[in-house]
Amino acid sequence: MAGKGETKGKILDAAEQLFAEHGFKETSLRTITSKAGVNLASVNYHFGDKKSLVRAVLARYLEQFMPQLEQELRLLLVKDDISMEEVFACTKRPLLGLDTFRRHGASTFMQLIGRGYTDVQGHLRWFITTRYDAVLKLFTEAVIKANPSLKPEHVFWRLHFTLGAVIFTMASNVALSEIAENDFGSDVTTEDILDRLIPYLAAGVDAPTSQELSLVPSGVPQSAG
Repeated sequence: MAGKGETKGKILDAAEQLFAEHGFKETSLRTITSKAGVNLASVNYHFGDKKSLVRAVLARYLEQFMPQLEQELRLLLVKDDISMEEVFACTKRPLLGLDTFRRHGASTFMQLIGRGYTDVQGHLRWFITTRYDAVLKLFTEAVIKANPSLKPEHVFWRLHFTLGAVIFTMASNVALSEIAENDFGSDVTTEDILDRLIPYLAAGVDAPTSQELSLVPSGVPQSAG
């Protein structure tokens, strides 16, 4: 018989794959137990309910990602002047570390985060924002330090737009690498994709607000500086 740790690992692995591929809502506990080769009582014993299992699946990644992100942010925030590109660069090492933690870890992590939003998993967002509140506040602090002109509402919208771009790009990074190789003959790694993505995200968050644009006289181009 499998030990408790082995059984728990089988459940987590099966749930992770099914949640990433099919979403949280569309994946039943029965489907998970069938794939894992365990009975429903094992899920109830180790996790209690489906919500707890969802959190446990994501927590495996968050426990790897968040401490590294916090370390990167604290190192950045001691500097007097920082740029938005430096803020987003803080996520690079933690994301790349997920590929070491698990095969295609960064892609799977982003798929799971995306599912949390598209499946309207309010409990999952609550779990992340409460358990990792200190790290999220550091990230917001860094964004505001890099661009102090942004109002809280601007920060809210731009970070959510950013999250959407990151989720789409990183969740499909394997496919994007294959396309780049087939169409352009480029050998693109996860790190290469992040190096392309970070300046794009920084430019989006740094973009002038609608109020700033309204101050520019009609027909007068904005300075690129």
